[in-house]
Amino acid sequence: MTEEKALLAIAPPAPRRSVPALAEPLNIRTLYPHTEPEPEDTSLPLSHYLWILSRHKWRILAFVVGCVIATIVVSSRITPIYESTAAIDIDRQAPAGVIGQDATRMPLNDADQFLATQIRIIQSDSVLRPVVQKYRIPIVQNGSPDAAASARVRNAPVVLKELKVTRPPNTYLLLINYRSPDPELAANVSNAIAQSYIEHTYNIRFRASAGLSAFMEKQLEELKAKMENSSAALAQFEKDLSVINPEEKTSILSSRLLQINTEFTNAQSDRVRKQAAYASVKGGEMEAAQASTQGEQLRKLSDRLDESKEKFAVVKTQYGAGHPEFKKAFSQVAELERQFEALRTNITQRVNVEYQEAVNRENMLKAAVAEIKAEFDHINGRSFEYRSRKREADADKSLYEELVHKIKEAGINSSFQNSSIRLADSARPALRPVFPDFKLNAILALLFSTLIGVGAAVLSDVLDSTVHDPEQIQKDLRTEVLGSLPVVKGWRGRLLAVEDGALPGMELTTSHRNEQAAIFDEAIRTLRDSILLSDLGHRPRSLLMTSATPREGKTTTAIHLAIAHSLQKRRTLLIDGDLRRPSVHERLSVPNERGLSSVVNGEVEWRGALQKSTAYPDLDVLPAGPSSRRAADRLGDVLEKILTEADPDYDLVIVDAPPFLGFAEPLQMATVVDGVVVVTRTGQTNRNALASVLSSLRRLKAVVIGVALNEVRQEMTDRYYYYGYHGKSYSTYYK
Repeated sequence: MTEEKALLAIAPPAPRRSVPALAEPLNIRTLYPHTEPEPEDTSLPLSHYLWILSRHKWRILAFVVGCVIATIVVSSRITPIYESTAAIDIDRQAPAGVIGQDATRMPLNDADQFLATQIRIIQSDSVLRPVVQKYRIPIVQNGSPDAAASARVRNAPVVLKELKVTRPPNTYLLLINYRSPDPELAANVSNAIAQSYIEHTYNIRFRASAGLSAFMEKQLEELKAKMENSSAALAQFEKDLSVINPEEKTSILSSRLLQINTEFTNAQSDRVRKQAAYASVKGGEMEAAQASTQGEQLRKLSDRLDESKEKFAVVKTQYGAGHPEFKKAFSQVAELERQFEALRTNITQRVNVEYQEAVNRENMLKAAVAEIKAEFDHINGRSFEYRSRKREADADKSLYEELVHKIKEAGINSSFQNSSIRLADSARPALRPVFPDFKLNAILALLFSTLIGVGAAVLSDVLDSTVHDPEQIQKDLRTEVLGSLPVVKGWRGRLLAVEDGALPGMELTTSHRNEQAAIFDEAIRTLRDSILLSDLGHRPRSLLMTSATPREGKTTTAIHLAIAHSLQKRRTLLIDGDLRRPSVHERLSVPNERGLSSVVNGEVEWRGALQKSTAYPDLDVLPAGPSSRRAADRLGDVLEKILTEADPDYDLVIVDAPPFLGFAEPLQMATVVDGVVVVTRTGQTNRNALASVLSSLRRLKAVVIGVALNEVRQEMTDRYYYYGYHGKSYSTYYK
């Protein structure tokens, strides 16, 4: 108390302001500059979600335990189902017969399609119907239970919903699983389905073999007649041709023709080459002459001639025509030129002779080729016909013999069961049921119920549109939270007489009275200091206490706030401005024959309607007086006059106003007071309603000091906590 008085002494109360005389309207930012809202941050910390779980932990735990127990109880009442499995081995090789058939491997890229086909065959009506009839299994046909009343239903395809056929990965095994309440029946049905499938595949192959054998027997007689005709035609052709095997003679002629044709081709090449050489030599080309057999001699002679000509050219320049050296050199050149021309003529004649020989040889070989080819064509034409007849006769004979052989093999193999599908492992009766699985069901129930419970808790907090989080109010509504009042049992409408100057306590048992009185006392003091000491330079002289809707605790808060202020030895005036439902006089036990309504109606001056509190010497009360709608309409002007006149006499005037939404009086009253405090009930007041109140107050240029949270519980928000002081527990909440 001493510290609070010292603070108030430092900052004396400022003169009460007159709202209409202001050049600019006051607001919370000008009156309390330190209340600038922080930037919005819509993200919620992890601690908030942990608080949600902590708040609803017992509900979540009860829900989870109930779900697990219910799951176990339901599972225990379900009829146990047993499953038996028979394994079938699908051989990688195709089935082989007893004789005449070799095992062949399936294509590597066809294994999946083949096994999928076998699974469909196992689930077919042809495999399942014998088993169903043998064990009288209730079946599902076209989605309806078995009903023997209709032939159409009886003839419908059989479907066993308890049957499951699977293939283990990377194997050629098929597992036939059947479930039934009877483990013996489950094992018997699995084995019976496997055996029925094996027999069904054998019957398919047997019918295919029998059908093939019957078809081949029909074709046998026709093939036999055709074979006899072709053999007779071949024998007659050999007789007409007068040769035993025309193919051998044709081969000899073919070899001779090939040899002579090769020689003829070589002769043509030789003739062309020699013809070209002859033409070149005849044309006087030196290169062609040098390419002949005597070309070396001609080349040497040409070199000697060139040397002589060079020597003669030298002599000619040195000597005259009559000089012996000149004549000698000239005669050498002439002799060499004569020898050169003679040799060149000889080469030309020799090339001509060789060319003529090549032409004659080519003509002879050409005639031989034509002769042999004519003979070959004649023999070959007959040979083709002979080979055709012989091939036809041999093919008919071979086909006939093969068909006879196949008919005999088919007859033997059709009676022998050799299948690539075998029963690898027989089904045995199961020892334990596969359904229900108590452990799995309990784990799933625990998991999903926990998820649902946590989700429901978080969702309920997300969908909660009531006021309960101070930080959320500051961010969303941009207003300050001045304090909070804890919920106390026996709260509403009950105040006891004051003893030793303490705040009025609630009607509680003796064991709870001191603790809860201390809790509420500390909360009221915190709210008082938050309002009055927020800004020491602009202390409000008049307050309007209102709320969005009725029954949010604004009257109780106003009374206790007035009492707490008066206990500081400061003059306090409490005005009951709710002329429709007055309650201040009942709480403080003062008369209500005259009051604010009487002042508004001009029946009495406001000082004459004041009531003195015997318990609180520094507290005066102006009750509401008799209810009057006409007085409520003129309340604004009268209240402004009262506040102006009361300013010199009172340190603080607190006006208890009606709820803001739905009543006109708070609109008038908010414009004449220094500040407005909106009281909300935690967990009940809707945020939209509170936002509407704050928006209306700001539109009226009223000074909204902040919001007071009422009936706060620890489980409602994670922004408050309990603390202890000198061994005594106080349930006061702080941000």
